[in-house]
Amino acid sequence: MLSRVRVWLNRTYAENVFFMDQLRRNPSDRAVEIHATHGDPDSPVLAAADTAELEPDGLSPAAYVEYALDQCARRGIDVFVPRLHQAAIVAHRAEFTAAGTALLAPTPQAVAVFEDKATAYEAVRSVGVPVPPWWRVRTADELLDAVEELEDAGHRACFKPAAGAGGVGFRMITRSPFSLAGLAGFPGPYVQLDLVVEALRQAEEPVDWLVMPRLEQPEVSVDCLTGTDNRVRLAVGRTKNGRRRGFTLDERWLAPARLVAEGFGLHHLSNVQFRMLGDRPVLLDVNTRPAGGLHQLSLCGVNAPWAAVQLALGEDPGVIEPPFLGQDYTVVSGPRPLLTASLPQQRVAGEVLLPAVPAPQGRAETAGAAQALPL
Repeated sequence: MLSRVRVWLNRTYAENVFFMDQLRRNPSDRAVEIHATHGDPDSPVLAAADTAELEPDGLSPAAYVEYALDQCARRGIDVFVPRLHQAAIVAHRAEFTAAGTALLAPTPQAVAVFEDKATAYEAVRSVGVPVPPWWRVRTADELLDAVEELEDAGHRACFKPAAGAGGVGFRMITRSPFSLAGLAGFPGPYVQLDLVVEALRQAEEPVDWLVMPRLEQPEVSVDCLTGTDNRVRLAVGRTKNGRRRGFTLDERWLAPARLVAEGFGLHHLSNVQFRMLGDRPVLLDVNTRPAGGLHQLSLCGVNAPWAAVQLALGEDPGVIEPPFLGQDYTVVSGPRPLLTASLPQQRVAGEVLLPAVPAPQGRAETAGAAQALPL
């Protein structure tokens, strides 16, 4: 009888409640226990886990590594899926290995390349992956120069932080003056160029932004599973065009994604995103972690989280071909229960942990892009 696998997810996204569900429903019928930590006591991942703890606030990356090593030792963690402080953690892989914990994460070199979007664009362009034109700007004058060049070429300019995730800080530039029309409806991503320039001129510190053309849909996110031998075991594209989502195995998207995953040591789970510049796909972003929408591959008959855990444990699942491509779908939010008891929650040896009590009305949180529904 195979022993149970103990997996830890640290301060991860709410959508990863579905990652956890897939680990438990693995095709190997292997017992899986999940430990979760987070800084927010109302994170749904804490309620979905078998054991949970609140993370201490204010730890430096080095102190967080010590905290993580202690968690792995105390909790008997077999596989650790780090999101917070990923760079610091993978730099200490040997120490986690010595503690009996496999890291489901890429190499330190890969994390360093893709932490900074400008560095990432330079790196992938050097191996032949197309990237959009971009400017790194820190001042108002640099911003104006970049916007003018883009507009002269017929593009709409946008900017985003050189380092960041989840679309935080993304804005599209407009030259239209601010008016009441901008206050109608829901807030949007557009920001007036004159307001941005004035804010930059008044700022005490320089910014670190990438300015680039607004890329068009479809957006294609290629989920990759790559071994430590730099061979991709799984690559499936998830397409997004407005509300409509779907899947693709078109090599226009998969071939450059494989090139990135294999060429830069993106071991285990990664996500390579593309959008359109004119009539050709160009790189948008690279995530060195499992994508929040990874669970949607279940609509293609694929359990990517479990295959990744197998790979981390040295149980190579081999090349995985989706048995079919799921139909187009959309995503909707849904309620998930929250913990009603004080943390930590802990499974006692030999005792079955009761499910978290559903939160009272008003205390259920929607877990982001929750459930996939067919169109």
